[in-house]
Amino acid sequence: MIDVAVLHDEGWPGTDWELLAQRAVVAAITQSPYAAFATDEALYEVAVKLTSDAEVHDLNRAYRDKDKPTNVLSFPMVQPDLLQATANTDDGEILLGDIVLAEGVCASEATDKGISIADHAAHLIIHGTFHLLGYDHMDDNEAEAMEALEVAALASLGLSDPYGDRMTLGD
Repeated sequence: MIDVAVLHDEGWPGTDWELLAQRAVVAAITQSPYAAFATDEALYEVAVKLTSDAEVHDLNRAYRDKDKPTNVLSFPMVQPDLLQATANTDDGEILLGDIVLAEGVCASEATDKGISIADHAAHLIIHGTFHLLGYDHMDDNEAEAMEALEVAALASLGLSDPYGDRMTLGD
């Protein structure tokens, strides 16, 4: 079972962010080799924070040595090589990690792409979820594999392929 906790700051437009985040995280997980997480008895938890550019800037500087805001940051709590064994937890709860989105960056990118902030945020949450599952885009092969999974997850939500312009996420 998957549980998504959402915290959001002022400034984000009125949307059912809890439902959007839950659907996006589940869509990503069900397109991955960890699809069984969606129906396991264990509780897989993801926290999504929708916050300001300033907070994301601070986190990006502190954890990635990049002195600028970015659209999405992910903080995995389970090492990728241990994900398969997570169902064997003592208390039945597994915190997969945190995903943090920057409102201003997200809104600007959505405007540039001609899509809603909610649709772009769904993509960023999916992207972040794949990072929590151990995926990355450091080389071309990894990027292509991750993008293909993102496109499939987005399609399952009725959203189109965002990579027509080959925008890089998380820079």
